Amino acid sequence: MAEHGRGRHRRCRKPTSPATAGLRARIRSPSARGRCRFLRRSLLALAGVLGCTVAAEEIGTVDTAFQLLGPDHKVAVDAFDDEQVQGVACHVSRAVAGGLTSVVGLAEDTSDASIACRQVGPIRISGKLDAGDPVFSERRSALFKRLSVVRFCDETRNTLVYLVYSEKLVDGSPKNAISTVPIMPWPGDETPLARCDDGQ
Repeated sequence: MAEHGRGRHRRCRKPTSPATAGLRARIRSPSARGRCRFLRRSLLALAGVLGCTVAAEEIGTVDTAFQLLGPDHKVAVDAFDDEQVQGVACHVSRAVAGGLTSVVGLAEDTSDASIACRQVGPIRISGKLDAGDPVFSERRSALFKRLSVVRFCDETRNTLVYLVYSEKLVDGSPKNAISTVPIMPWPGDETPLARCDDGQ
């Protein structure tokens, strides 16, 4: 009776077909695991950029090339504040592709961009500043191309460095531009001068 009770709870494995066994072996192979890890890291990095950056305020645009069908090609100027560093504002100019493909969301903007950041008030730093922190990001095409702004700290000169560049999931562009913001005393503000390396 006891033997019968133990038998009822035994789990029987289904026979594995050759095709299933081959698939499992490929998934367990080092190269397959490496590709899976690379894809997972890429998706997590993309999600982090999307989740940690601020929205920009459009300042204005100028047309650069007439398009018979769809909007003209243009240069747009946007402004955004650094949410982690109060007292710093940045302006970014970038090319925006027009034409019929832009109407259906398939246009790919070029990697041309320029940035200017300035101290606009007393600087207050919230938390630790890590090298390459994402500050702003914007989609540039339907194929995972993005315009990104990241921040660095020049500890020796107590200066914030903002870098704008384009990136893709697989490859990006070497085109880039930087803007620096030395942290200076603000008139009328008596609090101690902030340092960009505080907490590092």
